Amino acid sequence: MNSRKNLASIALLALGLAGCTTAGERRQEIAGRLLDHGIASYYHEPQGTASGERFNPNALTAAHKTLPLGSKVRIVSRLTGYTVDVRINDRGPYVKGRVIDLSRAAAERMHMIKRGTDLVSIYRLDY
Repeated sequence: MNSRKNLASIALLALGLAGCTTAGERRQEIAGRLLDHGIASYYHEPQGTASGERFNPNALTAAHKTLPLGSKVRIVSRLTGYTVDVRINDRGPYVKGRVIDLSRAAAERMHMIKRGTDLVSIYRLDY
């Protein structure tokens, strides 16, 4: 039930933020191409990854369904403005409505550990 409340809160904030851009987002558009936006979550259990490496919760990595493995992206919180640069090394997330799963270290940099999810924009850093 609590996760439904969190998801509902994020959805309402997203509606309120639609069309709004912050100075940070304008800078990000110059730094990289906007690829996606939506709900990010994080994972921390050691496991294999789609890239073949062992998942390290202390590395700045993430899972995305379609971005090429090895891609570097910048994650920008639309709620708080925090950013983190990560490397895509896995596939996922497999929870409906989510666009990216961050490692625990990346989630800590985004200050989203207590919330568990965040509304984010994803920018491609490498071309």
